[in-house]
Amino acid sequence: MTQVLGIVDIIWRGRNLQVAKGASIRPGGLKNNPVTYGRKVGRAQEFQGSEVKATIHFERGQRWGNTWDSGEGELQVVCDTGQTFVMYDAFLSGDIPNITGGEGGNMELTWSAGTPEEIVA
Repeated sequence: MTQVLGIVDIIWRGRNLQVAKGASIRPGGLKNNPVTYGRKVGRAQEFQGSEVKATIHFERGQRWGNTWDSGEGELQVVCDTGQTFVMYDAFLSGDIPNITGGEGGNMELTWSAGTPEEIVA
């Protein structure tokens, strides 16, 4: 039997965040955009940044400012299948998240970054 991705751990600036089921990563890099001309289709490359989305829980004793701020830092996405994606230029993007009560203090976070370094164990 082959193992497939199940658990994703996120380490943001050296702090392991407890992640709810459903985290996702879109590794950045070059992508091809179709360019139609006459009866042909060519391609034009464009860089697309990495994007990581995860829901974490706001826990007792946790400081809001240790999780959310506007600066850059190192983000690691560790997969239970042995891959680790490391982004040294990551930053939190999108709207400042709501902290939702009654659901474990859910906070939906989105990080943006350049091309990750992939390490396979």
